[in-house]
Amino acid sequence: MIYLLAVVGAFLAGCINTLAGNGSAITLYLLMDVLGLPGNLANATNRVGIFAQGVAGTTAFHRAGKLEIKGNELLLTTVTIGALGGLYLASVLSNEGFRSVFRYLLLVMFVIILSRPKRWLIAFGEQLDLPPYISIPLYLGLGFYAGFISMGMGVLFLAITVLLARYDLLTANVLKTIMVTILATVSLIWFAYLGWIDWKIGGLMAIGQASGGYLTAHYASRIDRANELAYYVLVVVVSIALARLWLF
Repeated sequence: MIYLLAVVGAFLAGCINTLAGNGSAITLYLLMDVLGLPGNLANATNRVGIFAQGVAGTTAFHRAGKLEIKGNELLLTTVTIGALGGLYLASVLSNEGFRSVFRYLLLVMFVIILSRPKRWLIAFGEQLDLPPYISIPLYLGLGFYAGFISMGMGVLFLAITVLLARYDLLTANVLKTIMVTILATVSLIWFAYLGWIDWKIGGLMAIGQASGGYLTAHYASRIDRANELAYYVLVVVVSIALARLWLF
């Protein structure tokens, strides 16, 4: 029954991650509090499902003709470089301190999301090229955070790409899915080397997350109001995450 709950929760996380982000709040809770894994092993094992979901989501977006990375090479490369530092930190420190910082980061994101809702829903005709002195530190910091603990990476990625670089939300979600797949691949190699991954539990979670990620990407790319749907899902997810982190 516990494993069935884990698969169902992972499926929901896959759906949430593909549309918005922060589905790892669900999977990390399941891995630590339901399945009983220590924090560092839960953090490592969580990347198995993230990788499977990323591959499934990327495949679905590709089949729908929505996969486009041309012009975004700097973003993808810089975030990946930043993630290497975050992965190293995850291997030598507990994630409890960073999760405490994340509570405040998520609160800031929630205020930004609610204060400028129209900005999230506009499909800009042209993306804004951020100057390197702004984009590179932002992308390095994002990668560092994602490498250390993936929870909330999607929210921060969308905040940067939508609110600052003026991507429409669906395009940003496609890029986020590609980025998640790249980072999860690097993370799996590192944590597998350390021997921190519970492959049995990670495999079960991967089934759920891959299914949720693929189905959500498949249908989201065919919905005319996908931007609006993604925005409201984002609001709900962040609200739930805030309640969980601050009240429970």
